[in-house]
Amino acid sequence: MDTAKQRISTKTMALIAVMTAVTCVLSPFSIPIGPVPISLATLTIYLGVYVLGMMKEAVSVIVYLLIGLVGVPVFSGFSGGPAKLIGPTGGYLVGYVFMAVVAGAFVDKFDGKIVPSVIGLLLGTVVLYAMGTVWFCIQAKTGVASALMLCVIPFIPGDIAKIIIASFFGISIRKALNRDA
Repeated sequence: MDTAKQRISTKTMALIAVMTAVTCVLSPFSIPIGPVPISLATLTIYLGVYVLGMMKEAVSVIVYLLIGLVGVPVFSGFSGGPAKLIGPTGGYLVGYVFMAVVAGAFVDKFDGKIVPSVIGLLLGTVVLYAMGTVWFCIQAKTGVASALMLCVIPFIPGDIAKIIIASFFGISIRKALNRDA
């Protein structure tokens, strides 16, 4: 087996580190509107799937979650630690990994073409909402309708705007990175 194919390139490691850093820096800035705040985490993950693709962005998100898990204040509201991951909003945090996989699968499969990529980002967001809402219902001991009103409906317009922004910039960044490859 060729060991060169098993190694990860310096460029790839650097891009994963940069996207993890961007997520760690931007995600803590949030607007508390209820039990789930508006943050820039989804925007950074949407951009990350364009920059890194499915698997590498999933790694980036996992590294982000591990950084937060050990207590570094990288989650919304400059919080961190295990309590945040197992608390009512923990399902959304863990859901970021699955959102990256679903959205990234579409971006990779269709090489960043706008319509299928946006569909992928939307589907990834639906997966995020589903995972987060189920976890919120369990943790907060609330019904689905109430959780949707608190944790999903208020976020739809902002997430659509983030998808548009990420797609506009992400496609250009992806083309530039592929051109330099």
